[in-house]
Amino acid sequence: MFLALKELTYSKGRFMMISLIIMLIAWLVFILAGLGNGLSDLGAATLKYADVDYAVFEEKSDFAFSKSMLPESLADDVMEEKGVEAVAPIGTASASVRKTGSEQSEAAKVDVLLAGIRPGSFMEPKVTSGNALQADDPSGVIVDDSLKKDGFQIGDTLTISGSVEELTIVGFTKNQTLSHQPVVFTSLEKFRMYKYAAPGSDNGIKDVVNSVMVQGKDVDPEKLEQSIDGIEVGTKKETINAVPGYTAENGTIMMMLGFLIVISAIVIAVFFYILTNQKAHQFGVMKAIGASNWFVIKSVISQVFSLSLISILIGVGLTYATAAILPDSMPFNLEGQLVVTYSLILLLISVASSLFSVLKIAKIDPLTALGRVE
Repeated sequence: MFLALKELTYSKGRFMMISLIIMLIAWLVFILAGLGNGLSDLGAATLKYADVDYAVFEEKSDFAFSKSMLPESLADDVMEEKGVEAVAPIGTASASVRKTGSEQSEAAKVDVLLAGIRPGSFMEPKVTSGNALQADDPSGVIVDDSLKKDGFQIGDTLTISGSVEELTIVGFTKNQTLSHQPVVFTSLEKFRMYKYAAPGSDNGIKDVVNSVMVQGKDVDPEKLEQSIDGIEVGTKKETINAVPGYTAENGTIMMMLGFLIVISAIVIAVFFYILTNQKAHQFGVMKAIGASNWFVIKSVISQVFSLSLISILIGVGLTYATAAILPDSMPFNLEGQLVVTYSLILLLISVASSLFSVLKIAKIDPLTALGRVE
């Protein structure tokens, strides 16, 4: 390590160029990871961050809320099954809302996803300001705080387009979006009054909901499906993947990241291989005076590790600086876990890329290297 650090400080220009390349690659990887996670949150944050293990849907609905219709009483039947710890019926519907009394213009309307839940259930999000839902106030709603930029405040009364129903904002929550729409959490009663107001739209199902969310690590989905007729049970992952557009968006971002990481590995490997070739004479001298292959290899790997670590940390800093100036409308969410994961991946790639240099070092003949003209 001492030898590696001494060379890093001596040949500053050469190593600064390599460090710049690694830093720019890391910066790009973290930016793409943050944008990908931000898009993922827009598509399914409400499900991603919910404490849910399984979801019960109508049979042959492909785990889609829009295709599933179940009676709310089914939640009680599911609760009696082995391994189930808690249940939370939910219904969803796309809607447009505006402040009551605002101008009847398209600019005054905001597209949202109405989510009907039981107040106090585990599907109710934690409020960042205001109050939680109350069973004795079916008109109260909790809304995603992205509606603040549209001028909505606690106490505002909302009118749903195409409906006579009115809602009152009692609280704001954070990072609650589904299908790229901010979620408005309301009571199941208000949800049904809006979505199934037309006679016969509920297919004759009493107190209809779209799904029953389930908590329980020991639940056997196959036995649950066999025990209750007319249902299918999906895991949390299957439910998220069934959200329209989620799989395609997530797959595109992951493919871009994958290609970037592969290309990064090739670029970094080529840089270190060329650097090793340039120092073949030095390695030959070290071997001639008694340095073992392992000693030289350790020196190179230590050098690569130190250089990569510093460059990646700078890349992380640049990413957070960039995130601070991004507009609020741009979906960006770089979690600490993602930073650690991709930092380790980039660090491992850099060290692994040096293996080509290691192979070159092992084959260097001291006599040949000493006779080489630099």
